[in-house]
Amino acid sequence: MFNEKRGAPNQLGERNIIAKNTSLVGDLKSDGDFRVDGKIEGTIKTTGRVVIGQEGTVTGTIDCSHADIEGTFSGKLLVDQILSLKSTANISGDVVLGKLSVEPGATFNATCAMKGAVKVMQNGEQKAQKTA
Repeated sequence: MFNEKRGAPNQLGERNIIAKNTSLVGDLKSDGDFRVDGKIEGTIKTTGRVVIGQEGTVTGTIDCSHADIEGTFSGKLLVDQILSLKSTANISGDVVLGKLSVEPGATFNATCAMKGAVKVMQNGEQKAQKTA
């Protein structure tokens, strides 16, 4: 009646939270989103979004589709889509991303590589497209 799709559960509502005053050492892997208000040393790998809150700290590697950072990150950051740095963000390390959004006041001391889309032409040649 309402054209509902059945099958895999909706993963948009899945959120993993590392609360304030929580420290974690190790590797995390999930299809859901992560919100970090505590401290993590290790690797976060997700197909979702990673949010580092204003008091959150991550040291290590993050591999995700989207990231919003208000706190501190040090290490290797791989973002497939958009990295959004808020005014309180402090980033250092190596960053590879699709698009970058930076608010005034953010600290960004990192090597940065922006992924460029590659378009295959009809005759088999590859042509790089500008993304920004």
